Amino acid sequence: MAAASRRTVGQLLQQGWQEIPEVLATTGVALVGVALGVIGCYNYAQNDGDNKKYKMSYVVMRPDDPRAKLIRKD
Repeated sequence: MAAASRRTVGQLLQQGWQEIPEVLATTGVALVGVALGVIGCYNYAQNDGDNKKYKMSYVVMRPDDPRAKLIRKD
């Protein structure tokens, strides 16, 4: 039996781009979108995104709650 030809990832991507460019292009765009979404959610959480200044209902917090220091004006 002849030795199996080994293909690298680059060769497979190149062949895929030549045969099905629509699938590879949309996959690349989707991966960029997922990455931007993850970065956006991370930044939202880091910048205290769940502590909205104006809410439709009252929220009662204990004085020792870490979020209480963000809204108190001492």
